Amino acid sequence: MKSIDTLDLNGTYSYADYLKWEFEERLELIKGKIFKMSPAPATRHQRISALLLSEIWQLLKYRDCQVFAGPFDVRLSRFDVQSDKEILTVVQPDISVICDPTKIDEKGCLGAPDWIIEILSPGNTRKEMDNKFDVYEESGVKEYWLVEPNDEVVFVYVLIEEGKFIGLKPYTVGQALTSVTLPEFTIELNQLFDNK
Repeated sequence: MKSIDTLDLNGTYSYADYLKWEFEERLELIKGKIFKMSPAPATRHQRISALLLSEIWQLLKYRDCQVFAGPFDVRLSRFDVQSDKEILTVVQPDISVICDPTKIDEKGCLGAPDWIIEILSPGNTRKEMDNKFDVYEESGVKEYWLVEPNDEVVFVYVLIEEGKFIGLKPYTVGQALTSVTLPEFTIELNQLFDNK
């Protein structure tokens, strides 16, 4: 199959189906539903992603936690399932930090990363802020950053004991942002957004 148009977009699919596809378009599965990924991200998106990735990598290079950049398959489930047919959510976050090495395999990550960063692009805002927010919360992602390059703001959500995200005060230019998951990681937002 070379075109996504051959699929029933209202159907429900699993990771087992996802592995068989050979489409030109990049796709994600969220609760069994297909979502097309945005075309190649803009230059500013990629600069922000590269800066965050390199800074996090520098911090983690001698630690057990690992950082990965998309495309990198993260398979999420609300329950402890292992079968590809039972996994209905496969996402490719811009950046994933995983501190449990047993979650990493040759296919990517099985289970919730500790920290996910998504950088918004035109056309993906609803998916990142609604659909992915829900699956990240349900699957137990401890910290979720949404970076909005146009407005130069970062929204931070942290998972509390009740299994729900709480939003922290939005961070913008002139402030420093420290990770809750990795408190040794701090980035100045002037530095993050100074790359137009």
